Amino acid sequence: MVLLRNCMFSLFLLVPMTAVADEEILPSTAGVPVISWTDAGGYVDQEVIVQGKIFETSKRKTICFLNFDRERKFTAIVRAANFDNFPVSPELKYASKVVRIRGIVSQFKGKPQIEVYSPKQITILEKEEPLPPPPVGKTSKSDGIVTLATYNVLNLFDEHDDPYHRDEGTKAKPKEQLEKLAETIRKVDADVLALEEVENRGYLERFVHAMLPNMGYKHVVCYEGNDRRGIDCAVLSRFPVGPVTSYRHVRFSDGSGGMMGFRRDLIRVRIEPPGRPSFDVFVVHFKSKRGGGASEPIRCAEATQARKILDDILERDEKALFAICGDFNDTWDSQAMKIIRGGEDNTALRSFQDDLPEGTPTYNRARYRSMIDFILCSPGLANYYVPKSCRVISGSVKSSGSDHNPVMIQFDFKSLN
Repeated sequence: MVLLRNCMFSLFLLVPMTAVADEEILPSTAGVPVISWTDAGGYVDQEVIVQGKIFETSKRKTICFLNFDRERKFTAIVRAANFDNFPVSPELKYASKVVRIRGIVSQFKGKPQIEVYSPKQITILEKEEPLPPPPVGKTSKSDGIVTLATYNVLNLFDEHDDPYHRDEGTKAKPKEQLEKLAETIRKVDADVLALEEVENRGYLERFVHAMLPNMGYKHVVCYEGNDRRGIDCAVLSRFPVGPVTSYRHVRFSDGSGGMMGFRRDLIRVRIEPPGRPSFDVFVVHFKSKRGGGASEPIRCAEATQARKILDDILERDEKALFAICGDFNDTWDSQAMKIIRGGEDNTALRSFQDDLPEGTPTYNRARYRSMIDFILCSPGLANYYVPKSCRVISGSVKSSGSDHNPVMIQFDFKSLN
């Protein structure tokens, strides 16, 4: 059986991939920086593709060295446990060759190196090839205006099966949708962008590096939540990020005598703009309406617990700066949204969708168009809202890559100098 499986795998490798297949998903190399070996020291703990000419090789009983210069300022290593993975011994095959090596940069005695496990990590080139210029990322504006947005990106899934989640029924997001999604995110141009329906941090980083290299999103936050399919909440930020809290393990009443947790998660991300006050962004993705009326008590329980967390903050500091945003999966007049908004006292959260044209949807599928994505602000943060800055960028799965539309608002922190 093992022999048959290996033969079938070998046959698969011999079948050329069609152009259509290449266009369906994000290529595995997309977003991986291609750098000179001389620059590897600046990419420690990051995955890169290093290019250069092997200066010398040597092999000991326990390790093989592929050195890029006499002083071993950068080295690729192959440990003895992986020697059998190479049909031709690496110190012979790669001697004096121009190569590209893909891997994660680590350090040994202060010098960068990449560990190679398989010949698939190494590509031999005929000659040195031009390296792509590093992306010039956007920086946050210095005028005190901060843009916050939320966007359900519709199944940002990779092509790999996660054995711990039921992701088999969700295909990798098509490359065409990824391109449309990136185009929409560029239109939003948020300094802080909350996201829902992200499969994992690794793929989100891959998407950012490949599709949004110039947007300045140096900080990528994504925590694994409770969803059995594997969709998580995340944040992209141009500003430094401080403490991050996940509430996935919190248990609370389901309203009928039982206990439950957030169906996905509630995450809290501290945003720390240089020279400006720090503020918290909470990201939610409440239970969907699948299941009809039976799902409403679940959303109400989630809203009740989220509101309790926010009330605890406001009780300690009535001027606290925070926003809670995301896909609430319910409309403004629903019971769950009434709970999360609070009463008419000075702890009520503020939303600014009144600045939008009446009937503006955030869920854009024709049959169910409605506004179910919101940004709600603490009374303190609401004081810095830029009038008329609340916007929704309309789209569709075909035109924007998602069945939700992003919501964005702006704050003016100039007066806090």
